[in-house]
Amino acid sequence: MFAVIKTGGRQYRVVPDDVLEIGKIAGDVGTIVQLGEVLLVGGDQPVLGAPMVAGASVAAEVLQHKRGPKVISFKKRRRKNSRRKRGYRDEITVLRVTEILTDDNKPSIGPRPKREKVAAAATAEAED
Repeated sequence: MFAVIKTGGRQYRVVPDDVLEIGKIAGDVGTIVQLGEVLLVGGDQPVLGAPMVAGASVAAEVLQHKRGPKVISFKKRRRKNSRRKRGYRDEITVLRVTEILTDDNKPSIGPRPKREKVAAAATAEAED
């Protein structure tokens, strides 16, 4: 089963366990957020929204908030001694899609437990 969602002015085709980077949304790291703008739910019987599919949403776990690569805007007017250099970095949220929900259902899958760092455990054993 897949879904086409809309967030931040862009559309994404998602399936469960997809990891995607979208524009920044509210939500703490490790929590489950629901994305409600679902345009299409596909599978054996695809459901096309007009414009949105009623009662459908996508549950996703927030993995990380970060900043994207620097974009530099440089303008120069030749022979006028005029130059402008500006740069910016987009705010990005990294999500893992946990499940695709229909019929106004609530998320049933919680966030994944955090893994212990293997390197920290190995150094602790070496010291003993």
